Amino acid sequence: MAREPVRIANCSGFYGDRCAAAWEMVAGGPIDVLTGDWLAELTMLILARQRAKRPDAGFASTFIDQVRDVLADCVAKGVRIVANAGGVNPSGCAAAVRSVAAELGVEVGVATVVGDDLLPRLDELRASGERLAHLDSGVALADAGIDPVSANAYLGGWGIATALGAGADVVVTGRVTDAALVVGPAAWWHGWQRDDWDALAGAVVAGHVIECGTQATGGNFAFFSEVPGLDHPGFPIAEVAADGSAVITKHPGTGGAVTVETVTAQLLYEIGDVRYPNPDVVARFDTIQLEAVGPDRVRVAGTRGEPAPPTTKVAVNYIGGHRNTVTMVLTGLDIEAKAGLAESAFWAAFPRGRDTFEDAAAELVAGDGFGVLHITVVDRDRDAAGRAFSSVATEMALGSYPGFFTLSPPGDARECGVYWPALVDAHVPQHRVLVDGACIPVAPTVAATRRLPAVAAYHGVDTGWGGTVHAPLGRLIGARSGDKGGHANIGVWARSAEAFDWLAWFLTPDRVHELVPETRPFAVERYDLPNLLALNFVVRGLLGRGVAASTRLDAQAKSLGERLRAAIVAVPDKLLG
Repeated sequence: MAREPVRIANCSGFYGDRCAAAWEMVAGGPIDVLTGDWLAELTMLILARQRAKRPDAGFASTFIDQVRDVLADCVAKGVRIVANAGGVNPSGCAAAVRSVAAELGVEVGVATVVGDDLLPRLDELRASGERLAHLDSGVALADAGIDPVSANAYLGGWGIATALGAGADVVVTGRVTDAALVVGPAAWWHGWQRDDWDALAGAVVAGHVIECGTQATGGNFAFFSEVPGLDHPGFPIAEVAADGSAVITKHPGTGGAVTVETVTAQLLYEIGDVRYPNPDVVARFDTIQLEAVGPDRVRVAGTRGEPAPPTTKVAVNYIGGHRNTVTMVLTGLDIEAKAGLAESAFWAAFPRGRDTFEDAAAELVAGDGFGVLHITVVDRDRDAAGRAFSSVATEMALGSYPGFFTLSPPGDARECGVYWPALVDAHVPQHRVLVDGACIPVAPTVAATRRLPAVAAYHGVDTGWGGTVHAPLGRLIGARSGDKGGHANIGVWARSAEAFDWLAWFLTPDRVHELVPETRPFAVERYDLPNLLALNFVVRGLLGRGVAASTRLDAQAKSLGERLRAAIVAVPDKLLG
C-alpha cells in the first residue's frame, strides 16, 4: 500500500536568503522534511576561499543560526532537516549542528554526506585518464595552466536517502544537485528503487520547482502585479506522492501565490534542453503536466524519466584575475553621444586602450534623458585593474561631458573566480555517509538503457490571426531567465494555447537576436515545451567565463527575460483581447 505524500518544505534558495524562513516553515503548518539550497557555483568559490583562510570555515554559517531557531521544534514534531549548507566543509557544518544541539539540550542524530570534494584527488584522477575537459571548449584541465581552489562533483540523492534510513534527524551535505534535496527524502520516504525512473524524475522536477524558494510562490514573476502579498511571500512545499507526482503549495495565510504560471516560470529557470540530467535520473521536461487542483495548489505529474547518465558533473573553480568597475551617470540630452565621448576619453588614458586588459567591456543602459555607462575590466594584474583603472574616471571629471558624475569613488579591484564545468565517470566520486561513527558507502546508479522518444519541434501557426497591433511582447508572454555557467537561458511561456500557437511560430532564435541586441554575437538554441505552452532559449557564451568573471552588468542574466518582454512587436490584436 502506497504511503501518503511526503511534505518537503524549502526555507532557502541561496546563501543569504531570508533567515526567518526556517522558523516560518516549521511553525506555519505540518511538514515532514525541512530543506533548502545554500549553494551555487560562485558560493562554492567563496566558501573555498574562506576555508583557505580559516580551516574551520567553509560552510553556510547562516544555516547554523536557522538550526538554532528550529531544532528543538523539529525534533519534537519529527521533522527531518536536510541541507547542502555544508559547502566545502560538511563535517565542520555537522559539528556546528551538534554544538547547537548540545547548547539546546536536544538529542539529535546528525549525518554527513561526503565524497563530492575532488580537489585533493585531481592529480590521481588525471593520472587515471580523467581529462576533466571543459564542457564548452573541450580543453583538458591539465592543459589550462590553472590552479583550482575547489573541485566538487554533483552528488545525487541516494546518500541523503541512506542517511535518513539510518535514522539521522539532520543530514548535512556538501555539493549535491539542488534537486537531490528532494529526491533523497522522497526516495527514503517511499522506498523507491534505483530504477524507478519516472518516480525519481518526478521528484527531480519537484526539487527544481522549490529549490529557489519564493521564486515558486510569485517571486521574480513576470506578472508580479497579479500576485498578492509579495512584500513577504511564503516559501514553497512539495507534497511528493509515491508515483513521483507532486503538489506544489505553501502554508495558508502566507504571501505570494502558487499557480500554474508561477510553477511554469520556475520550471523554465536555468535549464537547457528537454532532457534535464541528474546523477539519479534524467528527467524529461517535455512530459511534465501541470494542473491547478485548489487554491495555491498545483499538481505536477506525468514526468517521464530516463536512466541516470554514466558521468557526473564537476564544478571546478579557480582564481581568474581581478575585476573592477566604474559607473558614470549621464543625464539630459544626447545620452549616446555623451557615452561615446566618455568611453573614448576613458580608454585613451591607457597605453593600448581597452586591449591593456585581458578582458574589458563598456555597457550603456539608457532611458529617456538618463543613462549609466558601466566600464568593467578583468586582469591578472591586481594593480593594473585597481585604482590605476578606476581613478581615470575621476580624472575626467572636469573635462568630459556636461553633468558628469560617478556613482562611487575610485576603488580597488577584487579577486574574481572562474567556473570550469567538466564531467567525470559516475564511479569517481567516493559517495558515502558518515553517521554514528560509521561510514556507509553509496554506490552510483548502474548505467541502464531506456531512451524515450523525442518530441517533435512545435512550429505553431503563421496564418489566420487577422489584424495586428504594436505592443510589448510581454503583454502576451511571461519569461524567466538566468545563468548556466557561461551561457544564459530565457524561458518564455504563453498565457493560453492560442497564444502559444502564435508564439511558437513567431519567436525563433533569429527573432531573439533581433529583439535582444546583446544576444546577436552568440548562438541561440531553441527547445520546445508545448506541454507547458513554453519555449526555452539558450544563449551560448553570453556570460563569458561565468558569473564571477563576467564583465556584463547583469552577470547572471536575470534581466534578459524582461528585456525580451519589453520589445515592441506586431501582436495579433485578438490575442491581446
